[in-house]
Amino acid sequence: MVIHHLPGYDRATKEIVRRFAEMGYDAISPNLHYRKAPGAAPDDAAAAARARGGVPDERLIDDVGGAAAHLRLLPSSNRKVGVIGYCSGGRQSVLAACSVDLNAAVDCYGAYVVSDSPQGGSVRMTSLVDRLPELRCPLLGLFGKDDAHPGPEEVATLDSILTDYGKPHEFYSYDGAGHAFFAVDRPSYRVEAANDGWERIAAFFAKHLA
Repeated sequence: MVIHHLPGYDRATKEIVRRFAEMGYDAISPNLHYRKAPGAAPDDAAAAARARGGVPDERLIDDVGGAAAHLRLLPSSNRKVGVIGYCSGGRQSVLAACSVDLNAAVDCYGAYVVSDSPQGGSVRMTSLVDRLPELRCPLLGLFGKDDAHPGPEEVATLDSILTDYGKPHEFYSYDGAGHAFFAVDRPSYRVEAANDGWERIAAFFAKHLA
């Protein structure tokens, strides 16, 4: 299951879903903004969601739970489900892993996992620290050392918290990479970091979803 970034259920997200399908997985991406602007283009739906503070955490949990149930009902399913998210979706991937019965989760540079988003911003995100003791599956985290949200200190804090709770996790941080280094259509794209990240994602899901 792919949790899209804040710009919404766009072409880049669909390409990621297709990549997982090419890897042999049943793949799905819930359109988290659909209720805010049914039938609207991804940019317009994302703008409508931002204007209302973003996707509420409890609704995200329900949407991920429904998508996971759908995947497990497919004839080709082995009943194991993994989740991956990018940017805001990275945070939501961690949230889902703390709240839904999943087998593996990947957080690609998700901000505001161990801190709240700034006051006055259009999107409201609260820390997930209180939920981390409930993490239900192994977590892979992929981050850029030049990223500000999450910055290296936030990644280190999350690593320390999960270690203290004895939660299985693997974190990798890339030199010379900032936010959105997987995004092939942005100047932030870093081919070496992205290629290594995809190799780690493939190995992680193969290990926990096979």
